[in-house]
Amino acid sequence: MLYQQPIPEAYLRLPAAELHERIAAAKAELGARLTILGHHYQRDDVIRYADFTGDSLKLAQLSMSRPEADFIVFCGVHFMAEGADILARPGQQVLLPDLGAGCSMADMAGIEDVEECWAVLRELCPESTMVPMTYVNSAAALKALVGRNDGCCCTSGNADNVIGWALDRAAGDRAGCRDKLVFFPDQHLGRNTCYKLGVPLDQMVVWDPAQELGGNTEEALRRARVVLWKGHCSVHTRMTPEHVRQVREEYPGVKVIVHPECPFATVQAADLAGSTEFIIKHIKEAAPGTIWAVGTEIHLVQRLARQHPEQTIVSLDDCRCQCATMFRISPQHLAWMLEELVAGRPHNRITVDPETARWARLALDRMLELSAAPAKPAPVREAMLVPGA
Repeated sequence: MLYQQPIPEAYLRLPAAELHERIAAAKAELGARLTILGHHYQRDDVIRYADFTGDSLKLAQLSMSRPEADFIVFCGVHFMAEGADILARPGQQVLLPDLGAGCSMADMAGIEDVEECWAVLRELCPESTMVPMTYVNSAAALKALVGRNDGCCCTSGNADNVIGWALDRAAGDRAGCRDKLVFFPDQHLGRNTCYKLGVPLDQMVVWDPAQELGGNTEEALRRARVVLWKGHCSVHTRMTPEHVRQVREEYPGVKVIVHPECPFATVQAADLAGSTEFIIKHIKEAAPGTIWAVGTEIHLVQRLARQHPEQTIVSLDDCRCQCATMFRISPQHLAWMLEELVAGRPHNRITVDPETARWARLALDRMLELSAAPAKPAPVREAMLVPGA
């Protein structure tokens, strides 16, 4: 387990103007040896220094466009830095400004619990085709498990394509046991996408690692077409249908757009649901005077509002919830890290062992191949609610 060493107290007392000057100076001195990646959910006083901005996978891919860089500083969270290390060229170092920047969703799918789930399902349905899939918001060890078992990763942006591929593979019924998609770690993205692609809610079950058989009967597991891990995003699960109702009352004519990590009932109540890039694109292309309520992390919502003053853009969550672990990375951490690099003292390197990286990259490469295929059209259906989702 890696722990964040305290940064020197002098950095914590620096005025904002001096911090800016020192970060800019260190970045200039490092030049082409440095690439800074900034996730969309980062605070503005950090993301202003990023060479590339985007979601986690886009950033890891973009970092590959600078093979001359010796250092990739990832202003995001731990699993994102792991992804960049998996895709990095030999010799490149991936650094995380604050080792405390983790992801509660990724932590909900510990590899030992996942291995137990997979073993139980294989024993229950030995003749069935089972396709494991993990959201990229997961640890490298989970990506590797998926890669070893002929599965794939997905993002919220390519979930339709990739989950559609998995459902096509797992479309049989053998010896009284359905073929299955086993989806980690975000139950909401899995449920929302599978339902969109035509899987009824009663063919999905949730695996709770704290309970025997994941809280299910053997028969329920045999008959399920989709097994969803009991994981979630602490930010997006705050968005509720009541928020949608309230914002429609307050802003007549509002368009509600949410991330598919939101609960099923919230997605059904919204006008649009899609990835971070999807949200940005729709707002960017909207007509002046459009009113939007956006169900995602507050730093992105506030940035969109500043970038598009011709529109009204508000947060769907009235508590303006931020991703607390993303927020851990500060200009002070970035200044310390860059000045230490200038001095030849890199800190907080994130590495994935070669065997894990090999299988994890297989799962990522398979996803990238599938992402290029045309998405299958979603069936037209009426919305329905899922109890307790």
